[in-house]
Amino acid sequence: MKKLIAIVVFVLGFAFQANAQEVKTVSLEQTKGEFTQKSITLDEGTYVFEISNKNVGHDVGFVLAPKGKTDQKHHIKNAYVTSLVKNNKKSTSKKVALKKGEYVYFCPLNPTPQYTLLVK
Repeated sequence: MKKLIAIVVFVLGFAFQANAQEVKTVSLEQTKGEFTQKSITLDEGTYVFEISNKNVGHDVGFVLAPKGKTDQKHHIKNAYVTSLVKNNKKSTSKKVALKKGEYVYFCPLNPTPQYTLLVK
């Protein structure tokens, strides 16, 4: 019985570890009026966005939306940073599952242009 419990614990631990490794971090940096990364290409998968505020002088945010649907009702809410990004600090989003397609990312607080994120 102890061996069975040990095997179950091992398998569950491995499954959780494998699942945790599937989430990738995309680091983006904002300066005054722009992101330093002008476009991004990713594979389908689950991501967390880490946004850096590089001396913008005020709080910034992050919006991700399907291309052509940038109104607030189409924003991918889990991609919002969990707290506004203070000057010279970082903040992250929740987990975001991205499917194949074109998206745009931008910051309405900075404000920045809309940049392309392609998921292949």
